[in-house]
Amino acid sequence: MKTSAGILLFKRDQNHLYYFLVHPGGPFWKHKDEGAWSIPKGEISPDEDPLERALIEFKEETGQSVEGEFIPLQPVKQKGGKTVYAWALEKDIETSGLYSNTVEIEWPPRSSAMIEIPEVDQWEWFESAEAQKRINIAQAGFITELEKILKEKE
Repeated sequence: MKTSAGILLFKRDQNHLYYFLVHPGGPFWKHKDEGAWSIPKGEISPDEDPLERALIEFKEETGQSVEGEFIPLQPVKQKGGKTVYAWALEKDIETSGLYSNTVEIEWPPRSSAMIEIPEVDQWEWFESAEAQKRINIAQAGFITELEKILKEKE
């Protein structure tokens, strides 16, 4: 079964929490919004360190490197069966200068025609309630868990 690793970036503004989410690029995702957004993440090879992969994917999908005190979160299983590992990190990044690597996909499916698409086509900060609507339903568990952890630290 496939596994991925990613980073859930968050920031605080007064009493609000904001989450940094990415929207997948390409024609399949073009008109999808609620439930389509994700943490920046990517597939892990069996011999790879999951946090290292998460950091590589963050850089590939945003053009930015992040470092700091990572908070490990419980892995979640998405509807398609993929397990996603995540670490939360409190950090603010400006979205205007972000860029994504590109990937080649077959489009339309089974056409043998290849097109190059950005892996990510949008980056945005969402307030907690909005983030939970936009993010892949399984990944919403990361937000819930992080908010519980942060409350316990207060």
